[in-house]
Amino acid sequence: MSIYDFVMKSAKGEEVSLSEFQGKVLLIVNTATGCGFTPQYEGLEKLYELYKDQGFVVLDFPCNQFGNQAPGTEEEIVSFCQRKYKVSFPQFAKICVNGPDEAPLYKFLKSQKGGVFGDKIKWNFTKFLVDREGHVVERYASTTKPEKIEAKIKELL
Repeated sequence: MSIYDFVMKSAKGEEVSLSEFQGKVLLIVNTATGCGFTPQYEGLEKLYELYKDQGFVVLDFPCNQFGNQAPGTEEEIVSFCQRKYKVSFPQFAKICVNGPDEAPLYKFLKSQKGGVFGDKIKWNFTKFLVDREGHVVERYASTTKPEKIEAKIKELL
């Protein structure tokens, strides 16, 4: 099983094979538009803009499991992110990251890198960094600002 074996639904409802991102450094983030960490979208977009031409991609997976902080439709979420934070990286349909309805992608990510409290995702804006070969190399807590990850991204690029 590899990160590239997963097919996820885009925010527009299209099937997207993660194999499309093979050979790139990925930062996979479960997000929310009404969270205290929502301003991290700005830092995520900045990293994406700085390094996308070198093969870096942010993959945004909205999640409404934590305090109902991503209540909108995919269209509303994308509109908010583009309007407020000028987000241009790939955005996907809402998913569950814990529990019986968790996305298989997140089951895989968590199996590769557990967190402080075991495998469960604690909150929105948990980040998984994936190298060019598809290995999950780091997991970052919600409190880790995107700019704190920049050195590791540069190292992987």
